Amino acid sequence: MSRLDLYTTVAQKTASLVIRDYSTSFGLASRILGRESRQHIDNVYALVRLADEVVDGVAVEAGLASSKVRLSLDELERDTYSAMDSGYSTNLIVHAFAHTAREVGIAHDIVEPFFTSMRMDLSDRTYTQESFDTYVYGSAEVVGLMCLAVFIRDNKPTPAESTILVAGARSLGAAFQKVNFLRDLSADVDGLGRSYFPGVQIDTFSESDKKRICDDIDNDLERAAATMPLLPADARRAVGLAHGLFASLNAKIRRTPAEILKTSRIRVSDPEKFLIAARVIIGGTT
Repeated sequence: MSRLDLYTTVAQKTASLVIRDYSTSFGLASRILGRESRQHIDNVYALVRLADEVVDGVAVEAGLASSKVRLSLDELERDTYSAMDSGYSTNLIVHAFAHTAREVGIAHDIVEPFFTSMRMDLSDRTYTQESFDTYVYGSAEVVGLMCLAVFIRDNKPTPAESTILVAGARSLGAAFQKVNFLRDLSADVDGLGRSYFPGVQIDTFSESDKKRICDDIDNDLERAAATMPLLPADARRAVGLAHGLFASLNAKIRRTPAEILKTSRIRVSDPEKFLIAARVIIGGTT
């Protein structure tokens, strides 16, 4: 093994630690992928989480002023592009992501919108429909496209299939992000000073607001589900599991009174997650 291969192996092990410790849902879904796909997804998730932690408070907790937080995000973005071009970074997470990007064909034009959305978190506190759509595309839909690039790296779809798969990946990413916004409604407003949904204020958040958002999420999930049969078998199971977990979370949010959502973070219990996983693995429904 060359020194570069050893370094890449260590970088990828580091990336895998991130998804295991930060996300039980995505960590559970990634485990039923084939080994190579699983590692690539871990590498993508780790970079996304790293950038998210810069803008969501870790840098501030470490004592960085807001101007330094922005510089840290700028440096991370530059390092990411440089590593994608050269195949090397001193940052193990960035190196792991760059390895995946080069292997599966993730280009700058997919990564740039992601950093644009992360930068929006440093200044934007409320959103119009236009800025909301921009944010969701960059923070979530392009992540779905990165994952899709991993899944189809060895079996390129036809142009018609590609159009369907891209739409499905974007819809699934959007659904995940909107569920997270709704689940974290109170924390985003009280802890981070952000209100993502256009026209929604936490002090007047109502059952009709909740229903409208949950319906929108279900529509995204339905569009995504229709494209899953085109995915390779292991990706279909993993995506199906993630889809099932977030559909279950959205259903639970729908059943929760709006007043409770203002103060509580809703989650799917670990036993529920493992039951959904078992159904997917044995080929049943979620």
